[in-house]
This record gives sequence, C-alpha cells and structure tokens, in this order.
Amino acid sequence: MKLRVYSLAIATMSLFFGVFSNAFAATPVDVDIFNGETATVNSYLFSNGESLVVMDLQRSTDEAKKLSEVIKAKKLPLTHLLISHGHPDHYIGMDWLLKEFPDAKVVVANEDIKKDIIGFSTWMESVGWLDAEPALKPKSDKNPNGFDYENNISVLSGETLSLVGGGELALTTQYLPMEAEHITTVYVEDINGLFTSDFGYNKVHLWMGQGVTNAHVNNWKTQLAELKERYTELNPTVYPGHGAPSDIGLFSAMITYIDDFQKITATAASKEEAMAEMEKRYPEYKEAGFLLKNSVDFHMQH
Repeated sequence: MKLRVYSLAIATMSLFFGVFSNAFAATPVDVDIFNGETATVNSYLFSNGESLVVMDLQRSTDEAKKLSEVIKAKKLPLTHLLISHGHPDHYIGMDWLLKEFPDAKVVVANEDIKKDIIGFSTWMESVGWLDAEPALKPKSDKNPNGFDYENNISVLSGETLSLVGGGELALTTQYLPMEAEHITTVYVEDINGLFTSDFGYNKVHLWMGQGVTNAHVNNWKTQLAELKERYTELNPTVYPGHGAPSDIGLFSAMITYIDDFQKITATAASKEEAMAEMEKRYPEYKEAGFLLKNSVDFHMQH
C-alpha cells in the first residue's frame, strides 16, 4: 500500500513538474517584418519571447533608425544582427544599429560573405557611393576612424544560429553565384518559414544590374527550380528579400520574369523599348526606376 502511495506521489510530482516545465519553456520562434522604403528591402526580426535576432539591416542609416525603434519596442535583448549577403541594401544600417545596441554581434554565415561586404564597401568608397554614408567608409591608414569591417563582423562557426532561450535559424549558403556571389537562406522550423533574402523578389523588379551576368542569371533560374523542388513537401511561407511574403509558387513566377527579361533585352531595339515592355508586362512591380533600369542598362550595354 505504501508502494502504491509512493508511486502515485511520484506520478503526481512528475505531472506537476512536467506542467511546470512546459509552462516555462521557450516560446516558439516567431517573426516580425520591417519593410524598408529604400529599395523595398525587408528586415526580419526573430524572437522567442526571451531574445531577438535581426536578419538584414537596411540600405541607409535613416532606415536603420526606424528599424531600431521597432527593435526597442520588442523590449527584448538583441543578440545578433545577421547579414545575408554582401549587397549594401542589406548591411548599410549596421553602424547605427551597433551604436544603438552595443551588446549585439554582427554575424555572417561564412567568410566569403564577409569578404563580399568588405570588397563592395571598398569599391563604393572609391566611386563616391558612400559619401552619403560616411560612417560606413572602411577603416584604413588614410581613414583610421572609418568603419572597422574586419573586427565588427564575425563569421558563424556552424550552420545554425541559436536564439538565447531556445529555437534556431537553419542557415544554407551552398549556392552558385546569382543575384549575389554568395548568399544565405534561412529556414525556421517553428513557423515553417523560408527566408530567401535576394533569392526572392515578390512584385519588385529583380536586380540584374552590375555584376549579374547572363551566367549568374541562369544560375539563379536553375536554383529557383531546385528550391521549389526541395521545399515542395514542406510548403513553407516564403519570406523574400524584397516584397511581401508568398509561397513556393513565387519561384516559378520569378523564373517566368527572368525568361521575359532575357528575351526582351536580347531583342529590343533600345533600352527604352526594353524598359517599356517590361513595365507593360509587370505593371504592379516596384523599383522600375532603379532596379529595372540598372538591370536593363547592364544587359544592353553592347
């Protein structure tokens, strides 16, 4: 009889502590979206109720200031600022964000992305593109007070980024050069969300400008088809680098867009004709004056 009472007591205690433990378990990872006005670029705020990680950091300090207010409103410690790839519309805001959140760490998924960021910033300074963002001019012998990219950006050691308090971001970087030379996608199991960065554009004209050759564009199409096949069974929500969330049908829509762009730029009599035809086919798409124009200019140089 005593054994039965003891067993019942143990069972009751186990039930109690199981409920207690579950009550204090980490909240599943969730996401908030910050839509930047400059270049229609997205930042993503991942949280689990205990800590915060932000993916991609906007194109300007002005946008980063708005983003920082959204971060502060979460009232959670910001641990990491993840940059998906080396294009400035995804990292220019890091100087301001590091000043606002000095305990946060800027991270990238591999050394190649860090090199891309440093290389792009060095080039932008050389052509005057950083004059509007002087704090992002690289530190050098001539500019000892410049931004210290080497020491301010850390490379993650694995293929996951764990949130303090539970939950993780699964990172993938094994891609051929396309819109960017090197890029990171993120999958979050808790919300079945695939964060494509600039693999994905939703009703925003794709960047196929300087450096994005036909070989890069063809890689892009091939890998979009592979992404669709890889994630068909999971059927995640797709969170693009530019534009609103969608589903995996976005990848097919982008392939069609790229096919149209290649045909039009190969056959149009002028850049103006190509611009007009693309805008006619995609009237709802944003950033025609910048993303589309630079793409047409680059692919119709000759």
